[in-house]
Amino acid sequence: MQPDKIIVADDHPLFRQALLETLRSKLTHTQWLEAENVNELNTLLAENTDADLLLLDLNIPGAHGFNTLIHVRRHFPQIPVVVVSAYDDVDTISSAMEHGSSGFVPKSTPVETIFLAINEVFSGNIWTPPNFSAQTAQSGKSDIAERIASLTPQQYKILMMFAEGLLNKQIAYDLHVSEATIKAHATAIFKKLNVRNRTQAVITLNELDLSGTAFETELSASK
Repeated sequence: MQPDKIIVADDHPLFRQALLETLRSKLTHTQWLEAENVNELNTLLAENTDADLLLLDLNIPGAHGFNTLIHVRRHFPQIPVVVVSAYDDVDTISSAMEHGSSGFVPKSTPVETIFLAINEVFSGNIWTPPNFSAQTAQSGKSDIAERIASLTPQQYKILMMFAEGLLNKQIAYDLHVSEATIKAHATAIFKKLNVRNRTQAVITLNELDLSGTAFETELSASK
């Protein structure tokens, strides 16, 4: 039995194409949907709630570390997520699993093993690298993750736009709503995140960003 539909969210075309070329030859009846950034991913998720699996790169544009994973697990709990990332340190893997990922596959993993991981998760199991040993997540970050997860999809989208530095007027224009509506959403966001203003909200968001070391690893892998 094969998955009917898998979403791949990765902004590195060479890696994505190489991965898909191999997986398509093994999963011949699977429909593959591709996203290069968070906006495209959110659109695909909204239009394909019947997807069997999401392969997620933690560092696609707009992801802000683990925030996208947290958002997907809260609002699309029926879609299991396998993180496929250049970040392969123990803390990153532990945090991904803590935030609801069903699997974690380093990008250095052979495609044959990625195929096995997909099969394991599709069968309802958990998959992590063989040498991985679970670590206890920091309680402070778990609390932040809960607050981020409590945001509605619209509130989460607006928070992402805050992080991009957009003004309320710009956000209202992009979302086709009034500026007063954005201010109302902002108030609700601040209350849920337990902050007073946009700056503090973005700082809270960034608490779940990936470490500098991991980011440097990703940059090296993309060259």
